[in-house]
Amino acid sequence: MRHALHAEWTKLRTAPGTVFLLAAAVVLTAGASALAAAIVKCPGSCSADTTKISLTGVMLGQAAVATLAVLAMSSEYSSGMIRVTLAAMPRRPVLLAAKAAVLTGVVLAAGAVAVGVSLLAGRLLEPGNGFTARHGFAALSLAHGPTLRAAVGSVLYLALIALLSLGAATALRDSAAAITVVLGLLYIFPVLGVVVLNPVWQHRVERWAPADAGLAIQATRNLGRLPIGPWAGLGVLAAWTAAALVVGGLLLRLRDA
Repeated sequence: MRHALHAEWTKLRTAPGTVFLLAAAVVLTAGASALAAAIVKCPGSCSADTTKISLTGVMLGQAAVATLAVLAMSSEYSSGMIRVTLAAMPRRPVLLAAKAAVLTGVVLAAGAVAVGVSLLAGRLLEPGNGFTARHGFAALSLAHGPTLRAAVGSVLYLALIALLSLGAATALRDSAAAITVVLGLLYIFPVLGVVVLNPVWQHRVERWAPADAGLAIQATRNLGRLPIGPWAGLGVLAAWTAAALVVGGLLLRLRDA
């Protein structure tokens, strides 16, 4: 495993798109979050969840994270490098575990930066939009338990999205197909939740769609009105991720390179 981790870290850090995609994840997350914090105002939206507003950009930054994770595996198939990789590391479960560990590490680091900058932007911008103590809002702080939970959960959310994408890429092998499937799961299901007219099915989509359920971790107010609780929602995303990795790992073992 030590040699596999070193090899995967070397491949990931020297890949031409890694730095760009990690930077894109940070910029997109922080930029979209700052924009949301600058736009939403009180008293117009005094019932808003200021923490969730400050973390809005996670929905955009996840696309860069998903793309990075897909390319970490599928680029080896498109270039033929996977044959060399498997010759050097024939134990395929170890190979997938090493890729997952390295990918998780870099995404956790980038996610922590992105979430930290997003919350800082919210702390600086939201009081000027009316979210003040006079209207019942304290300044955003990680000392506040629900805000800390939302921040840590958002970083974990991005890591789970990366692993879900890695599992999809391992199963599908093709970059375009894997990215299409993952982005469809992340962005089409939430749209279905809006357009489905049947309230029962709408509730089910909001509870079990990976993005909708996972992003419940960001809520800090009116938790009783959520379709699913914060940690339970992150658990749903973790189940999607585990399923993708199990299927990808099985196909990796059963198929030829």
